[in-house]
Amino acid sequence: MIRKPVTIQNNMDMEDRPVAHLVQEASQYASQVYIVMGSKKINAKSIMGMMSLKLQKGEDVTIVADGQDEDAAVSGVATFLGA
Repeated sequence: MIRKPVTIQNNMDMEDRPVAHLVQEASQYASQVYIVMGSKKINAKSIMGMMSLKLQKGEDVTIVADGQDEDAAVSGVATFLGA
């Protein structure tokens, strides 16, 4: 299991559909991928779960991945978020 704290650098405005793109990014990995924000741990492959976080530019989150391609998953999601 890998954990990587990041600060969101990209605009996560809902009109630009970045949450859907984030879910697509996470879904291409075999590993389980989660975004942790405060006390919430949400499956990054779940569109409804990710929408519930209401991610904003400048917020601190932790990316957690567990599985065979966890390094690539954390790196890919972190890059998507602009970290």
